[in-house]
Formats: sequence, C-alpha cells, structure tokens
Amino acid sequence: MRREIDPASSMAALFGTRLRKLRLDAGLTQTALGAAVSTHSTRTNQVERCTGAKPTLELARALDGAVGADGLLVDLWPYVYRETFPDWSRKFMALSERAVVIRQYMPAVVPGLLQTKEYARDLLSLDRTLVSDEQLEERVAARLGRQARLEQSDGPELSVVLDEAVLVRPVGKAAIMRAQFARLLEAADNPRITVQVLPFSSDKHEAMGGSFTVLTSADGCDAAYLESADYGQLTEEPGEVKAYRVAYERLGVLALPPNMSLDVIRSAMEGTYRGERVPSRSERRRLAQVQLQQSGRWQLRRGSGRLSRRRGLA
Repeated sequence: MRREIDPASSMAALFGTRLRKLRLDAGLTQTALGAAVSTHSTRTNQVERCTGAKPTLELARALDGAVGADGLLVDLWPYVYRETFPDWSRKFMALSERAVVIRQYMPAVVPGLLQTKEYARDLLSLDRTLVSDEQLEERVAARLGRQARLEQSDGPELSVVLDEAVLVRPVGKAAIMRAQFARLLEAADNPRITVQVLPFSSDKHEAMGGSFTVLTSADGCDAAYLESADYGQLTEEPGEVKAYRVAYERLGVLALPPNMSLDVIRSAMEGTYRGERVPSRSERRRLAQVQLQQSGRWQLRRGSGRLSRRRGLA
C-alpha cells in the first residue's frame, strides 16, 4: 500500500508532493519524467517520496521545466537544500529570516547578504568539503537566495562593520573586487542598510577572534551567531547575546562614520585607496561632529554609540 507523504513534515516532502501533483497534471509517468530530465524513473520516485538524496539544483531546474512549474520547484529548492545543514545552522538561518535588525562584524570578508555572485563563488570555492562544481553552484545559489529579503518593503535593518582587511585582501581577480565594492556602495543607498569600515588604526576590541552576528526579532528577542573559518555557534543566552550586542556598539564607535566609510570603499573600488590616508581616531571624532552639525543627515542613536542614516523628508 502506498504510504502518503505529509507535505508539512519537511521541505523535501513539500517539494516531492508538489512535483508529483505537477507531474500528474502534465500527464507524465515517472519514467517519462525521468527521460525528460535525463535521469532514471527510480530517481524521480525517490524525490517524490523523499527516500533518496535531496534533489540537486540542476535537477530541480530540469524538473521545474519538464512539468511546467513556472519556477515553483526552483524557489522551493533552497529550503530543501537547507535541510542538509546542521540543526544549529538551520536555526540561525530561520532566525535571520525573521529578524528585523541584523548587526554583523566581519574581520576578513564581505558578509554573505552583500556578496556578489562572483565574490561568493570565489570565496566558497575555498571550502575543503566541496566535492564538485555542481555543489559549489548550489552553495552560491543558496547564499544569494537569502539576499532577496533585503529588497522587500518589510526587509530588516542591516548594519555591518567591515574590518579594513576586507578592502585590502583580494578575493578573486581585481574585477571581482571592484564589482564587490560597487555592490557595497549600491547597498548603502538603501536607508535600512549601514556599512562602516573599522580601520587598522582603531584600538583593540573584543571581537578580534572572529566574526559575529546579532539578530533581533520583532518581539525583541536577540540571538548571536559566532563564526570562524571552520566553526559556527548560535547562542540565545541573554547575557552572552548582550555582550555581543555591546561589543558591536563599541565597534560602531571605533569605526569610520558611514559616509566616510563609503568614501574609503569608493577609493578602494577606484584603485586610489591608501590605508595611511585614513584619519586618526581623534580626527574622525572631530569630523563626525562637524558632519552632524552641518548636514543633519546622520544622527547618533540614543544608547547605541553608532551613527545611522535618517530618511529624507521628500
């Protein structure tokens, strides 16, 4: 007797049940569908019944086209792929999607939410666990897919502090870095996104051991995600999360103000960047005060110690 699959049990189950319905609506047998996507009918049966390996992105695209899903299966695929991640990683991504405020400190690379496709591919290709080019493309697609929420009208507020090392250590060819810097400048046009650069001349700080992210949900609950090259950890313990939130606020004070940070990123993009031209800490404070008084475009957030952009009144 055929066991019915509950589409609510997992994203793979939802994918499989949707595929089966679309296949039947298209008048295709599993054998015919397998032939259409250059695979065996056994594989299509496994996907429909969630009994084999998760579908690859390439297979999801082929199935989508064969049954006329109009992108539905491709849209579902990143969530199916995510189920292969460790529990703590999946929880972090789920919390990220619900967060209304995301604060990130990145000591070595641009955060995934702001990476270009080429930058992400070059960076992810360094992963020692990669087994194929196809797997690399899947990881790139999954990473870029998480960026879509930034463009939504109810997207989160994203604040990023980049160590100066991000600007001077190339990831890929020069053209990749120029495009990535342009992407940062473009992202900063969004009033919900703030990018700051932490210069080498800044003081020592609590986050020198690695990157971290602080997430705030609509109900005010926070979580912190700590990451190094080979390790990640999610914590929701209030005391620990508060310590990372305070650490981020201190980094925001040490970093260049947002408008000065964008000037530094622009000079890196144009090839005119010189680290020694970064103003000293005292000069930065003085310039920030002048800019606050003259332009009125930036205001210091009460209790946070960092600068944020104010929406215009147009």
